[in-house]
Amino acid sequence: MNVGIIGAGGIARNMAETLNGMETARAYAIGSRDLEKARTFAQEFGMEKAYGSYEELVSDPDIELIYVASPHSHHREHMLLALEHGKNVLCEKAFTMNEAQAEEVIALARKKNLLLAEAIWTRYLPMRKFLDDILASGVIGEVRSLTANLGYVIDTVPRMRDPLLAGGALLDVGVYTINFMSMVLGNDFISFETAMIPIETGVDGQSTTVFTYRGNVMASLHCSQHALTDRRGMIFGTKGFIEVTNINNPEAIRVYDLDYQLIQEIMQPKQITGFEYQVQACIDAIREGSMECPQMPHAETLRIMSIMDSIRSRWGMRYPME
Repeated sequence: MNVGIIGAGGIARNMAETLNGMETARAYAIGSRDLEKARTFAQEFGMEKAYGSYEELVSDPDIELIYVASPHSHHREHMLLALEHGKNVLCEKAFTMNEAQAEEVIALARKKNLLLAEAIWTRYLPMRKFLDDILASGVIGEVRSLTANLGYVIDTVPRMRDPLLAGGALLDVGVYTINFMSMVLGNDFISFETAMIPIETGVDGQSTTVFTYRGNVMASLHCSQHALTDRRGMIFGTKGFIEVTNINNPEAIRVYDLDYQLIQEIMQPKQITGFEYQVQACIDAIREGSMECPQMPHAETLRIMSIMDSIRSRWGMRYPME
């Protein structure tokens, strides 16, 4: 399948590398506002076409899937552009700036009968299925609490600081902690409390949010653009606990009993970059005539966006474009 990429930044490079390692897809075209940048990108990754505008890219009749790799603030615009030109779309997380934008884009995809998927890669990785199976086995008993954190020293990256680019830690890294919680506990929490420290531009620098579920279950999530965290996800049960090493791309899942003894360990399968699973899910869905991927259906994307909207509302944080 021929894939066109909108945006020629770092995440686009990861995707191009991924596509070049797949048998079912290829990095066919790149679109950038800078033609020379697009040409350099295309040459590096052996792509057939390079375009100096996104409009030219989505007009290419040979492209079957568009991957949106632009900043969060532009996801809505670029997804709508691709869909209006009859292209299936895989868009980087966070899917949009807010839930209202997500609803608008999903509505157009359904009207056009096109695939639209969120590229939250942790939903598609094999390690997600392994974790589901461990939890279903009951080996750690009833889950009582969960913690997850993700942080990197990225507070000098311009897009992380800029409100006009929907910057801040929540949409960039906090989204992974929310997805981790969602995959384990679901989204039907009954309340939450949250605290955030902003940077001088007004976007969130770091935050911690605690969710309470029925049955006296709690989840504590932390994200930061100031500090490197251990990236762990911990799931605590009545018979033991589970440690997920690196919730951003799980490297290992370890299960411990009540005596802190390791009783099961699953290591990450060999991968190109890990992005290949979301691409393959899109290819499979397109071939089946589906408008969404079962790993991350539209309803789930909307719910995650709603959760992040609610958190930002508690903070009193709005982007200038809202």
